[in-house]
Amino acid sequence: MAGFFKKLIQRFTKADIDWDDLEAQLIAGDLGAKLSVQIVDDLKEQARKLHDQDIVEVTKKHIRKILPATVAPVKPFGDKPKVLLIVGVNGTGKTTSTAKLANLLKKQGHSLVLAAADTFRAAAVEQLEVWAKRVDVPIIKGPPNGDPSAVCFDAYSSAIARKADFLICDTAGRLHTRHNLMEELRKVQRTLGKKDPTAPHEVLLVVDATTGGNALQQAKEFNKTVPLTGVIVTKLDGSGKGGVLVAIQQELGIPARFVGTGEHMDDFEPFVPETFLDQML
Repeated sequence: MAGFFKKLIQRFTKADIDWDDLEAQLIAGDLGAKLSVQIVDDLKEQARKLHDQDIVEVTKKHIRKILPATVAPVKPFGDKPKVLLIVGVNGTGKTTSTAKLANLLKKQGHSLVLAAADTFRAAAVEQLEVWAKRVDVPIIKGPPNGDPSAVCFDAYSSAIARKADFLICDTAGRLHTRHNLMEELRKVQRTLGKKDPTAPHEVLLVVDATTGGNALQQAKEFNKTVPLTGVIVTKLDGSGKGGVLVAIQQELGIPARFVGTGEHMDDFEPFVPETFLDQML
């Protein structure tokens, strides 16, 4: 989303605003049709000659109203593992985000266990194993093509035995249109519930910022299957598509919780609304 407001200013420095073009540019920034129309209507209602900065300020005001004042941090319970279920479609950077989240929590002084519940993509287990060694956290895995629910069940037992603060379960990437795969997620949820009726305590959807509006549809479908508590957005480093965070918040009330901003392990941080808005400038 970096430079989104600058692009608006550069495009609309003329005296007469092309309202259709402005609306199209806002939608192209993945703010969504609903919010884009609201912003344009607000600008029109001001009934005065607009300066380029007016467009920015009105857009920013609308976005700020939608984003939460603060985003709840992920905190441990203290008396049992907090279970984080990481979900998403293929290719969004889910396994890498799982590892980066583990690294972030470890740096905060927390203990954790990883569950390699993506049993269908052999490379996913190997990838997570490499990350686990680098972060220095235990990992629980099952046989190739095994039952992901069983892996999560065993991993919870391990987390209890180790008195870990967190259990992070990396699930297989799945198309949100595949009913059988989405049902498998429900099974994982039910199985974790046998260990703790309130688990999973967080369900975080990983979306790729460059996919734009499709990420909103993914969020809608996953939220129907396993109610989401937040979104992890990857590839925010120069994609120009961070507006989808705003669309997901407005349409579904699901906040961005973490953002990935690069290739390195530490290029991952909690979502801060004010920082996000500043980076749009």
